[in-house]
Amino acid sequence: MRIVAQRVTEASVAIGGTTVGAISQGYMVLVGVGLGDGEAEAQKLAQKLAKLRVFSDDNGKMNKSILDIGGAILSISQFTLYADTSHGNRPGFTLAGAPEMAAKLYDSFNDDLRQAGIHVETGEFGADMAVSLVNDGPVTIILDTAEMK
Repeated sequence: MRIVAQRVTEASVAIGGTTVGAISQGYMVLVGVGLGDGEAEAQKLAQKLAKLRVFSDDNGKMNKSILDIGGAILSISQFTLYADTSHGNRPGFTLAGAPEMAAKLYDSFNDDLRQAGIHVETGEFGADMAVSLVNDGPVTIILDTAEMK
């Protein structure tokens, strides 16, 4: 699994012009599921993200986690994180997990975050969504279970 987490002061997602999820301070997270991913990867990413210290403390240092600040997460499914652009100009998506499996792991990832005590808002898996955010910092972190030991 692969995620892109952006520290935000606010973020929202709309489908067909209707807002379906919105948060204030926290993360807007794009979530991609790859071939061979399973529950262990979802849980590992959720635990890492919950404990990641990229929010500022009283001295302005990135020293607090989302749990420490009481922040929220806007989680958006994003199969294009597994785009293969090594050949030609049109990306291929053969490295992305099959939709049924990916939807299950996306839900599992979000449930793991909730179990950690984080408020999670979501878009709709597979939908055409309009995501808005105010990036804070900017701080953008990429986490990939293939690179986590």
